[in-house]
Amino acid sequence: MSVPDPAADVSVDIDGHIATVEIHRPPHNYFDVALIRAIAKAYHALDEEPDVRAIILTSEGRSFCAGAQLAAPAPADDDEASEPSRRTGSGHLYQEAVRILEAETPVVAAVQGAAIGGGLGLALSADFRVAAPEARFAANFARLGFHHGFGLTVTLPALVGQQKALDMLYTGRRVKGDEALTIGLCDALAPIEELRDKAREMAAEIAGSAPLAVRAIRRTMRRGLADRVRIATDHELVEQDWLRQTNDFREGVRATAERRNPDFTGT
Repeated sequence: MSVPDPAADVSVDIDGHIATVEIHRPPHNYFDVALIRAIAKAYHALDEEPDVRAIILTSEGRSFCAGAQLAAPAPADDDEASEPSRRTGSGHLYQEAVRILEAETPVVAAVQGAAIGGGLGLALSADFRVAAPEARFAANFARLGFHHGFGLTVTLPALVGQQKALDMLYTGRRVKGDEALTIGLCDALAPIEELRDKAREMAAEIAGSAPLAVRAIRRTMRRGLADRVRIATDHELVEQDWLRQTNDFREGVRATAERRNPDFTGT
């Protein structure tokens, strides 16, 4: 059984009480407004499917989601994925991100590779994350002379605590799967060939509970989350706007494209 695909790059399949929402932009699954809107649309459609009790969010390719591609082509190396060089669509993007958080069905994300920048934000929108040891999580914004977005102001410290969140945001360093498990950024590790099975096992355990009770508990536990993210993204956009005008942002983009360390001047 399946519901109509919300977009060519996002498929939806229902098997029993579990739906799989899969992103198809390999190898790195860079996102734009349309892709985030398609995921939000899929989630809300699945909320209306009475048999669906849990969702697995997954993607095709090397990376889970290596960041945003709103304005210019992103680099080929997922470790160096960059944020967009101008604001086009960002406000609409974050509106759709909030819609993802407003959906009611529990989500387990299967993270096989890089979850970078906004891709990290997408991974953290899920209730749980199952990661492969090869997975890498990074909020690399400061390495670009930029400000984080996608509500990471709210979601990242909620998972790893304020100090770990500051470490990731200030340094932009990559966190590999084993460290991600240790600090609470993911909830389980599985070999990459077993990753989807492990995500399904977790989703099936959720689906085995009373569905009305699970949704009620989720509403209680996530109460106000979407509103907090909406407020946070409004501020994140303000900071992003002025930073886009700085020499450091231009240097960060150039350094990323040239595969070198940036030389920031604080201007």
